[in-house]
Amino acid sequence: MSRELRLRIISGIILAVLVLAATWYGGLSFRLLAAAISLLVYYEWSTISDLHGSDPQGNALGWVGLVVIAGATVTGESVYSLEVLAAFVVVTAVIVAIRQKSWWLPGGVLYSGLTAIALAEIRDDDLRGFVLMLFIFATVWATDILAYFVGRAIGGPKLAPRISPGKTWSGAIGGAVAAVIAGTAVVWSYFSADDLRIPLLALVLSVCSQIGDLFESFIKRRFGVKDSGYLIPGHGGVMDRVDGLIFACFAAFLLAIVISLTKSGETLSLGGVLLGV
Repeated sequence: MSRELRLRIISGIILAVLVLAATWYGGLSFRLLAAAISLLVYYEWSTISDLHGSDPQGNALGWVGLVVIAGATVTGESVYSLEVLAAFVVVTAVIVAIRQKSWWLPGGVLYSGLTAIALAEIRDDDLRGFVLMLFIFATVWATDILAYFVGRAIGGPKLAPRISPGKTWSGAIGGAVAAVIAGTAVVWSYFSADDLRIPLLALVLSVCSQIGDLFESFIKRRFGVKDSGYLIPGHGGVMDRVDGLIFACFAAFLLAIVISLTKSGETLSLGGVLLGV
């Protein structure tokens, strides 16, 4: 085993333990994790797109917005930070349009801010939120791992050769199948279910996870960088590790909101809405 692979495995295990521990305890521990991920993602986003050099004033405003949203997340008021996020996205977009600066600024604010909000709202502080978060982890991690091994073993047509030449359709399908199995196993180990809601949701989140992976690959290729950062030994940056998770959480969060709007008079956590329990 090479030194780099050994380092990658050790770092991955440590990260998984920390994330799962914060997920288990929930509350402030998980909200701090969500806020930290959000701030680190914006740091890497603004570094890759050179916002600190091309638009330092706009970037400073972006940081203000992210700090406010992170603060709201830590204090448990992330539901209200949606309004704050919308305000900062609109303001930065108007500033960019007037000053003819980079549209990566409002994009980064939206991407990073919604990360904190979605993570905190999904976990919530009840059993359903805990199971939903484990379900998302299982679908994303199973997708990543099996897509890699199946893709290497079978090969075949490329999924998106211009964006990420290493990804194949066989890997994408293998990852999706693994996600359905892993996600369904997690939920059914806690709650009984007799419909296709959970496998279908796992499939949707797996697809969204792979889109998130491709999106980050597009960003790195657009700016000519190999990794989003160097904070995680053997893995690169934070965005390199949470790109799929972020898009899966976005999808789960927005889907839960849409479903909630159809259930007038019912007050359910995101976990209750999506898992149907």
